[in-house]
Amino acid sequence: MSDAVSQRYSTGAIIFHWLIALAVIINWRIAESAEHLEGAARSAVMSNHFALGMIILVLTVLRIIWRLTHTPPPLSDRLKSWEKALARGAHALFYILLIGLPLGGWIGLSGYGASINFWGMGELGALPVGFGEETGHEILELHGTGGSIMIYLMFLHILGALKHSFIDKIPSLSRMWFGSAR
Repeated sequence: MSDAVSQRYSTGAIIFHWLIALAVIINWRIAESAEHLEGAARSAVMSNHFALGMIILVLTVLRIIWRLTHTPPPLSDRLKSWEKALARGAHALFYILLIGLPLGGWIGLSGYGASINFWGMGELGALPVGFGEETGHEILELHGTGGSIMIYLMFLHILGALKHSFIDKIPSLSRMWFGSAR
């Protein structure tokens, strides 16, 4: 096995990475598209956001299980210690947000007594929280701030991968892509 191949993530990790990344981007765009809507139109669009958020949560839990049972490749020895620390911190923050944002959204919606509808195929009921709409609204505001942090973090993650691949000449993009390593 060549060094480039041994440094690649497993196929399962790659699938989870790209499914979650795509779902997060779509969910962000769904929320953005509802920003200036009102009433039933906003509720219909946000219903998709809520359902996809819970799917992201499930995919993230499955990805964590995968990661615990499949050792990821080590970071390149050519990375500086601060770059390795930043990469580990960013990945930890990704997992915190990928779990915390859907749970926070569900908790905030629960303050309104709202359930999450999965496109007519089932519902996830409101949690038995001890607060009402005002606190639910505050939690959803924090959820929105967390979503913005997620988008900024994704942008920095992409910039880091591009820098390592094209400036530092450290194979980074090929580690998390399908096919043979180059």
